[in-house]
Amino acid sequence: MQKSCTCHFLYGAETSERLTTQIQKALDERREFKTECILYKKGGDQFWCLLDVVPIKNEKGEVVLFLVSHKDITETKRNQQDQGDHGQDSDTDEDTGLEVHKITRPPGFDNNRRRSRAVLYQLSGHLQKQDKSKRQLKINNSMFRATTNPIPEYKVAATPKSRFILLHYGTFKAGWDWLILLATFYVAITVPYNVCFTVVEGRDEGGGSGARNPPSYSDILVEILFIIDIVLNFRTTYVSTTGQVVYDARSICVHYATSWLFVDLIAALPFDLLYAFNISVYFGVHLLKTVRLLRLLRLLQKLERYSQYSAVVLTLLMSTFALLAHWMACVWYFIGRKEIESNSSWDIGWLHELAKRLGVSGAALGGGPSVRSSYVTSLYFALSSLTSVGFGNVSANTDSEKIFSICTMLVGALMHAVVFGNVTAIIQRMYSRRSLYHTRTKDLKDFIRVHRLPKALEQRLLECFQTTWSVNNGIDVSELLKDFPDELRADIAMHLNKELLQLSLFESASRGCLRSLSLIIKTSFCAPGEFLIRQGDALQAIYFVCSGSMEVLKDNTVLAILGRGDLIGSDSLTKEQVIKTNANVKALTYCDLQYISLKGLREVLCLYPEYAQKFIAEMQHDLTYNLREGHTAEVRKTGTTSLSQKQPGRSGVQFSQLCS
Repeated sequence: MQKSCTCHFLYGAETSERLTTQIQKALDERREFKTECILYKKGGDQFWCLLDVVPIKNEKGEVVLFLVSHKDITETKRNQQDQGDHGQDSDTDEDTGLEVHKITRPPGFDNNRRRSRAVLYQLSGHLQKQDKSKRQLKINNSMFRATTNPIPEYKVAATPKSRFILLHYGTFKAGWDWLILLATFYVAITVPYNVCFTVVEGRDEGGGSGARNPPSYSDILVEILFIIDIVLNFRTTYVSTTGQVVYDARSICVHYATSWLFVDLIAALPFDLLYAFNISVYFGVHLLKTVRLLRLLRLLQKLERYSQYSAVVLTLLMSTFALLAHWMACVWYFIGRKEIESNSSWDIGWLHELAKRLGVSGAALGGGPSVRSSYVTSLYFALSSLTSVGFGNVSANTDSEKIFSICTMLVGALMHAVVFGNVTAIIQRMYSRRSLYHTRTKDLKDFIRVHRLPKALEQRLLECFQTTWSVNNGIDVSELLKDFPDELRADIAMHLNKELLQLSLFESASRGCLRSLSLIIKTSFCAPGEFLIRQGDALQAIYFVCSGSMEVLKDNTVLAILGRGDLIGSDSLTKEQVIKTNANVKALTYCDLQYISLKGLREVLCLYPEYAQKFIAEMQHDLTYNLREGHTAEVRKTGTTSLSQKQPGRSGVQFSQLCS
């Protein structure tokens, strides 16, 4: 294949010298060119060829390679000659203004031409390795329209966006989200503590109704962070319901204003700035700070992206349990202080009992255990009540304390079931899929060792297993859906295989026929260098290329390059005929394939005879490459002259032969 793209080896005595000169000139000038000329096959037979030269440019506008397409149009030319059209003069194409002959372009020319360009885009991804991680290939949508034929180019996809817009997946925004996450945890811990402990401590020291402790620098910093976060959220992209990233500033503002703006504004109210103006802060103001806990709702929304990771969910559940225990401890201490204030003559509250044990006297508005001892004891009681029924060394004595203890035990029973039940399930789930993967890998290695497979075959086997596992994660769709009703399985199968069923080949099929076909469609995968079909093998299916690129080889000669949307197989569906392939089909890149077995296809067509004959006729035109052995030989025998060639797929199969 190390030949010039001028293809001099195809020229012969009847090849126009004027056209060969124009082809060479077009290549030298790096421009698009298409024409029709007479070329010669390897055996010396002439054929009419529709030649199309397309230069491929990179993002700098430099031509890096040429796409040269050769289409055999001998049959079309002969039909036109039979109708009296012998003109061979050149004219100008209406679409591109390039020189072509005065004949009608063959059916499907534009589709085949655009398909060849799309295939080249897939193949050419290996040319620029250095910027592979930063660049992406973009095919212009107009390329797939029948009215225009632009020259494809390599270019970085330009996404319109406003100035000073932050990407929600950018490095800065990711770091900022982690900072806000820490600030939210700080708020969830300090706000209940300040409401229940700091207020009481201030009242003990001052004997008044206002707390004299000024806010810490960390509290002020958190408020500033929350305010800045609101500003940044007005300039941060988001993913719409259609899965597209929205860069428009107005759309971002509307989306944020209708979602989380209200919650963020309440959480960012600067209550601590009241101290700066010497305003008396009453207990009600401290209670208002609890609205900052609404930031936890925003935290849950951000953590959804990590919900697929069991370790993150496990950490989140344990943190939730610890945070709930902290809140319970704060409320338990607050109840104890309220009991002392409302009943100064009582000495049966848990704080009185703690003071007696510690040998510290307490009064209604002063004295008693230290805040540190009180918090540790409260947290101990909360955790023991949430995880069990307590140990009795810290117990509820008053009615208020007993009611709270009952509520704590009920919440503890619920949390114990939810949190620790999920923790157990998560730990098992974390290792179940991994255990299955390692089990299958070990089975493969044992199989390789027992049967002493060659090193190359061993490598191919392991690579295929690992790649397939990465695609489906070990999930067998057929096994998964086998217990569901046929109606539901057919609908799911039609959704999974909708790309194949949208081919023109199936346009005239009824919905029932499509549902039956969807149930027999299977998926396959091919790694680079692997052969899908070898020459001489019995053809068992019709294959559809979903992604990737493949080549058709015969005698080390590339006969065709296949890409996304191509259909390969045989035009013969007779039951008694064993179809042998006439070429090799080899994967150039990682390829996803869908295929329909010939046996299953014949069974479905027998159930829908009104569609069978249409399918046979359409198959002759929709096959990208006919793999039926003897197809080439049959073409040569049917011709009456050296220029005649039979259209691929004219096998003359009748419906009666399918079900016989």
